[in-house]
Amino acid sequence: IPAVDVYENGNDIVVETALAGVDPKDVEVTVEGGVLTLRGKTEHRKEVDEKDYLYKEVRYGAFQRKIALPAPVIGEKAEATSEHGLLRITIPKADEGEKKEIKIEV
Repeated sequence: IPAVDVYENGNDIVVETALAGVDPKDVEVTVEGGVLTLRGKTEHRKEVDEKDYLYKEVRYGAFQRKIALPAPVIGEKAEATSEHGLLRITIPKADEGEKKEIKIEV
């Protein structure tokens, strides 16, 4: 599961995660119902016989991470960039809108 940083930057919610060694084409990013989902996979590129390992801490395979966003957002306007292994997703916050008072008829 990739670690993430989530912060506000003006009118945007920004999510950053380090995905070193992962091709950005192998990462799927979706925003639905106030939840950002990251899906992807890392592949083991070098074959080493299992018995030759001294340490084996790097994980390979499929990953998925769901992040509940801290504010309403406009998911269809989300943008993602990848630079030097850092994936940055910027999602504009939705306007809270005007409050509407509803009268109850008795």
